[in-house]
Amino acid sequence: MIGLAVMGRNLVLNMNDHGVTVAVYNRTTARVDEFLAGDAAGTSVLGAHSIEDFVALLRRPRRILLMVKAGEAVDATIDSLLPFLDPGDIVIDGGNSLFTDSIRRTRQLEAMGLHYVGCGISGGKEGARYGPSIMPGGSEAAWPHFKDIFQSIAASVDGRPCCDWVGSDGAGHYLKMVHNGIEYGDMQVLAEAYDVMHRGLGMGHRDMQKVFADWNSGPLDSYLVEITTNIMGTADDDGDPLLEKILDTASQKGTGKWTVVSSMDLGQPTTLVAEAVYARVISSLLEQRRSAAGTLVGPDSAIAGDPNEIVSDLHAAVYASKIVSYAQGFMLLDAAAAEFGWDLDFSSIAAMWRGGCIIRSRFLGELMDVYAADPDLPNILLSDFFGSAVANAQDGWRRTVARAAIAGIPVPAYSSALSFFDSYRSDRVAANLIQAQRDYFGAHTYERVDRERGEFFHTNWTGTGGNVASTNYNV
Repeated sequence: MIGLAVMGRNLVLNMNDHGVTVAVYNRTTARVDEFLAGDAAGTSVLGAHSIEDFVALLRRPRRILLMVKAGEAVDATIDSLLPFLDPGDIVIDGGNSLFTDSIRRTRQLEAMGLHYVGCGISGGKEGARYGPSIMPGGSEAAWPHFKDIFQSIAASVDGRPCCDWVGSDGAGHYLKMVHNGIEYGDMQVLAEAYDVMHRGLGMGHRDMQKVFADWNSGPLDSYLVEITTNIMGTADDDGDPLLEKILDTASQKGTGKWTVVSSMDLGQPTTLVAEAVYARVISSLLEQRRSAAGTLVGPDSAIAGDPNEIVSDLHAAVYASKIVSYAQGFMLLDAAAAEFGWDLDFSSIAAMWRGGCIIRSRFLGELMDVYAADPDLPNILLSDFFGSAVANAQDGWRRTVARAAIAGIPVPAYSSALSFFDSYRSDRVAANLIQAQRDYFGAHTYERVDRERGEFFHTNWTGTGGNVASTNYNV
């Protein structure tokens, strides 16, 4: 292990618990000594104060797990290792690296006779210590050499480890990126539920805690709903709800943004994740929002009606929006697999996410079963299970979006998910007008409903623009 921040330390202790002898190194060598004298005291963990001594402690093929900051630090660490490695040695990057970097590093190390693995690890510090979800991808020849170790330390559901081989080069880190994008969406749909209950219904934190606790015993049963329940019941030192003392500006580390950028590159509509990212961006405009709050006028945020009915509809909105978010996420994974030549097993992916990771939930077991029954399913909305779930939820979903709009409470996740659902189920949308506009001002051409696909036409709309069309292409 190289890197002894909280994730690296806890993974080392997890491996030690499972009978694995681990050598550790950290660029700040004082951390090695502090770790060995502290949390690792009495274990079989070995420490080194130089890269050369560290590598010398390992038997071949050497298996080296990096838990360092993504980006230049990973490349610098790999460069420091290369003079001391032999053909067949394995470098595993367990950080949140951009998948394109993992593609590059796989090619670079394989050209040297080495193996590179880009490995997504989810579960936070607790997961790292007691069982995370682990998503390795890269040089497949390396997998047999660390499979038993990683599957032993991973979380397990129904006797199945939440760790399996994902695919070649950047597949592991791509999967972790999409996992994190979905995580952004899951958090946003719960934040919107809190906002509707707190601002719209004026509910107290104990009452909201009861709602989330109830939700956690049904279809929304998940780690994030569980911790939201706990957050609602946590008081500050003065007895007031701690949640209301926390500044409403949410930060991000980039994986959500990367998911949205990749979805645009691949032409896939991850609209809910995009809105979750933008919601964090808007939250960061704190001073502007405070200024606008004293200037811009909107409706009273109070929502009238039976609170029990409104909360029931809110549950429907959360569940339906979550289904759409996962549908979009797996559409993106499907497109990425086609683009990069990855053979992704969606049922296996859902299984890996059932335990250990931040988005673990009952929902993922159902998703696993749906893809196991039909591995070629183009969209989970077309499955009997999730199609019926959305059909049953959509009336409450629509009422929730309408109530929030009337009250001036932003629900970008619910509304974007609903717009996607309505667009996806429509056999005709308004894009024909957009194509007419593009052809009008730029001669970009259009296809016709009464002709074969792939045949393009241009109209001289004004009579003065000429009949020459621009070259047709799509980004």
